Amino acid sequence: MERLQKILSQAGVASRRRSEQLMLDGRVTLNGLTIRKLGTKADPAHDDIRVDGRRIRLPERHRYLLLNKPRGYVTTRSDPQQRPTVIDLLQGVRAPRQARPSAGSGRPDQLSLPKGEYVYPVGRLDFDSEGLLLLTNDGDLAARLTHPSHGVPRVYEARVLGVPDGRDLERLARGVVIDGHRTKPADVRLSRRSSWRVGPPASASATARLAEAQRRRHLHAHEDRAFERRLSRGGGADADRAVLVITIREGRNRQVRRMCEAIGHPVDHLKRVSIGPIRDPRLKVGQWRELTEDEVRRLREAAGRDARRPPNDHRGGRGGQSPRSRR
Repeated sequence: MERLQKILSQAGVASRRRSEQLMLDGRVTLNGLTIRKLGTKADPAHDDIRVDGRRIRLPERHRYLLLNKPRGYVTTRSDPQQRPTVIDLLQGVRAPRQARPSAGSGRPDQLSLPKGEYVYPVGRLDFDSEGLLLLTNDGDLAARLTHPSHGVPRVYEARVLGVPDGRDLERLARGVVIDGHRTKPADVRLSRRSSWRVGPPASASATARLAEAQRRRHLHAHEDRAFERRLSRGGGADADRAVLVITIREGRNRQVRRMCEAIGHPVDHLKRVSIGPIRDPRLKVGQWRELTEDEVRRLREAAGRDARRPPNDHRGGRGGQSPRSRR
């Protein structure tokens, strides 16, 4: 017997916290009875468990997907405002097989997410941001990755207005106060290079959005190159932006954006480049792929670490590249 919210999470319906809210909202039934009491136990092998009338079964196998999310998508399975969601990118979008982690290169064998398979996003990546996002139906791993006690590092490239000085960077690293609570220590550095690629806006269909992503990358490539040339010259009146590489180990709402606002340098563009040991600079905007067995193993190891160790024990993004995804 397991707690009902844990069963829902293991079945890939939602995170454990979101599953609890589904129960409180009266959307979960057990053997025909609406269940609102958290902690209610059930046997998934014998009990009839439903969410919104749909019977829930534990997955025959776990899926672990890595998506390079474009801007203009909501990180959720469905959106009451009818905005595009990251799940839209999995419908009919082809991704290379597990043995070929670099989705953007060559002409590998193709696959698509089978119809009816249920995965959900792990954590947040806001509507206006782009970058790496995990999706899975492994509720236990998702819970560990998102819980702050495990301190799984996430690395972001933040293009900010103005150029922060040493004092600004130190404030970010020590932690700034957001909603009355100080953020945990972060690793922060000013970068003169960026792996920036401009993501697409939302459009009518997943196929059209991916085509738009390719078109916009070509149109704005010269703009990104000019920006990086200004940084490489070390400043001047034209260098009115900078790129910060920020590693955090917690997941507050719009945290990186709000941290930069707190030091007076609001974010102009935000991209997540790694999640724990997982990064893939070759994965194109709007594409997704399966994680390799080795990546899943390393992700589990990262999620099992003790976050009470010093921050320098968790440097994000180093040594986490798959063999085919190294720069």
